Amino acid sequence: MATYPPPTQPSVFNLPNQLTAARLVLAVILFAFIAFGGWLGCLIIFALAVVTDALDGYLARRQGLTSTLGRNLDPLVDKVLICGAYIFLLPYGMAAGAGLKEAWLHPWMVTLIVARELIITSLRSFLENQAFSFGADWLGKIKMVLQCAALFSIFIAQYALSFDLPGPWSQLFALARVILIWAMLIATALSGLQYLWRAALLLKTDKDA
Repeated sequence: MATYPPPTQPSVFNLPNQLTAARLVLAVILFAFIAFGGWLGCLIIFALAVVTDALDGYLARRQGLTSTLGRNLDPLVDKVLICGAYIFLLPYGMAAGAGLKEAWLHPWMVTLIVARELIITSLRSFLENQAFSFGADWLGKIKMVLQCAALFSIFIAQYALSFDLPGPWSQLFALARVILIWAMLIATALSGLQYLWRAALLLKTDKDA
């Protein structure tokens, strides 16, 4: 009887995982640029991070290089990037309220973002350990897009402050920033509630089975 060797697992150092690791390095660089107010650098580094996020998932699926490490590391790095960026931006958002301009970022907003990610990540880990399927859904993906769009709007608005722009342009950038931040917050809260509802239904179904 012929025997076949077990299927080989992709190396943990494959290209998608390397891109994920590179995004973690980019996150640290992004935090440094935010801390020192290098807003053009923020735009460039964050754009690179978004590109690596799209590429690593695409390459993993196309080349069949999905792995347990990549499946867990990719969303974790995303959360470090997003949550860390909003945490580092908080002093700038609050400082605006001390002058003539209204604050555009508050502690409760950042707390909502971070708390949602921590709670849902922990809940997903628990449910998947119980053999439940608990992947991202459409509202979670919209949340991620809006979180990135809000960050881009913040970086653009901050970078625009270094130019002596006419009043209407400054107001336009500020308005876009506020709209995207609030849209992101609504999507973040709704997606968190939706995940909690899904988890409750899964646990209830399992209990009734």
